[in-house]
Amino acid sequence: MTLPDRSKILSEIVALADLAGAEIMKIYRGDMQVRQKADSSPVTAADEAAEEIILAGLRKLTPNIPIVAEEEAAAGVIVEVGDQPFWLVDPLDGTKEFIAHRDEFTVNIALVENLSPTMGVVFAPALETSYAADGPGTAAKRVGDGAWQKIATRPIPEKEVIATASRSHGDKDKMQELLQDYAIGDVVVSGSSIKFCIVACGEADIYPRYGPTCEWDIAAGHAVLNAAGGSVCTLDGQVMRYGKPKFLNSEFIAYGSRANGQ
Repeated sequence: MTLPDRSKILSEIVALADLAGAEIMKIYRGDMQVRQKADSSPVTAADEAAEEIILAGLRKLTPNIPIVAEEEAAAGVIVEVGDQPFWLVDPLDGTKEFIAHRDEFTVNIALVENLSPTMGVVFAPALETSYAADGPGTAAKRVGDGAWQKIATRPIPEKEVIATASRSHGDKDKMQELLQDYAIGDVVVSGSSIKFCIVACGEADIYPRYGPTCEWDIAAGHAVLNAAGGSVCTLDGQVMRYGKPKFLNSEFIAYGSRANGQ
């Protein structure tokens, strides 16, 4: 499927993320009313309101492209995507950060084509920071109402490697096991898909993730990182692919620029 005007669609996706983020912030400052989903993970009215905004916008923008969204999936909505392009939506990634009133939560919208995320937007509304990309060399960051600035990964150094790790899903021993081939000098802790963007900006070199994640958790950040010169691979070194059964990911490592180009 060929999209008629990719730059226009990316702009529309950025605008949708902005709208969803504005709605999230209304609830962030008010009564969150936290509930538990069937898998015991938390959900709030912000997750649901943001997803409603994004789904309505995407269905108007690209009516023929299926959408896989976190809250719909949690409600049992099954979307068959096959090998066609599809959207992945996580309306509020980092719900635990949101509930704890830590600002590291994001809105995530990504387009998957040929089993890889190509177009992606990550918006951290409490930080007033957006990241967007649509293909190699297009990764950019915007703070507040400022101009978009190009971002790129940095070559992973031989020593003093900077890792980034999850605030809510951390295991120091496991991380050290995954990073045994790297001379780690510092670890930057953060929530949500911001970790991909930290690597995409060259502020960290590597992000190991162990434990379960779903495709909508990582697709937008993966798209930004790819466009900035990085990569995301499973622990056996294979490039992360999308459209997997139940949209579940295996453990992975996100990298900045590696000398061997992998």
